[in-house]
Amino acid sequence: MLKVLVLAIIGGYIFSWMHIPIPWMLGPIFSILIAQFLYKGTLVWSPKLRDFGLVIVGVAIGEQFNLSLFSGIGILLLYMFLLNVILIASSILLGFGLSKWSKLSLKSTILGTIPGGLGQIVVFAEEEKDVDLAAITYFHIVRLLLVVVVIPFIVSGHMISKPTTNVPMTFSLVALILIAWGCAYVAKQLKMPVAYFLTPILLIIGLQFTAIDLAPLPAPVMNAAQLLIGAHIGLMLKPHMVKLPVRYLVAGILSAVGLIGLTYGSSFIVSYFLNYSFATSFLSTAPGGLDQMVLLADAIGADVSIVSIFQIFRLLFIFLLVMPALKFYYGYTAKKREQDQQNEPDIIVKASS
Repeated sequence: MLKVLVLAIIGGYIFSWMHIPIPWMLGPIFSILIAQFLYKGTLVWSPKLRDFGLVIVGVAIGEQFNLSLFSGIGILLLYMFLLNVILIASSILLGFGLSKWSKLSLKSTILGTIPGGLGQIVVFAEEEKDVDLAAITYFHIVRLLLVVVVIPFIVSGHMISKPTTNVPMTFSLVALILIAWGCAYVAKQLKMPVAYFLTPILLIIGLQFTAIDLAPLPAPVMNAAQLLIGAHIGLMLKPHMVKLPVRYLVAGILSAVGLIGLTYGSSFIVSYFLNYSFATSFLSTAPGGLDQMVLLADAIGADVSIVSIFQIFRLLFIFLLVMPALKFYYGYTAKKREQDQQNEPDIIVKASS
């Protein structure tokens, strides 16, 4: 873990010196990713450190949340629903095409292209038969890496300079982060998706309705949170994953590029009809993780409230509608296949008699 920390700090400093967006997340991702393919020793990073980083980012995002958005949520819900229907339908079509080309099972490519959370999709896939779990994991990790690496450079030209928050770290802020972490831990036990990120946001939004004055988090604390998250992402792509068949490797990249291209096009629809900036529209529709897209929105000065709402809605849309629908469909087809197999001997006996 100390080796990973040193690598992450080096990567963060280099990317910060080069003025690259969210340097303390992208820098560790690159430095640790490269180190894994060159260094033969063991590199480890505790998921609990990543979770603590997510709590810090969640607190910061909650403090910036614009409560006035809830007054016009009706039209937003309509647009978000339509955009997600288009995205999921396109993901399934993309999965169908990649299945034909790569010879990977259709179920595997669909589960690999649907832009849900990696952990939740993998858990779902583990319960299914006739899927290539390694390929599904690779698809999602490659998309996550491409999203967090490519999208910052796409939106960097639309960056809005933000004043540096030179504020001290007070005891009340430390207590707030610890309370948020405790609430997130409880939410995680209750199976809430992305609990360590969503719970602090909801907690801080709730506190905004009270008379409590919330001070912003210091910039070094936010940089540390980025590092904790970036180190975890950098370790996700393991060297053994590139030993998959070449067609699978290429299909994973094509899936990620296809989804990025699709959401890039849909961002112009959001920008035109809702009059949002390109950066806000693109990050709202991009197929990345909720935490990464909101963190990037905060770094470049996009509207974190809009990006948060769009990304949270897609997360809930996938987990509450798409995943149950897929589970029902796969269960139905599996049962029908078993019935057909049971009927085959009867057909053969009748035919022979």
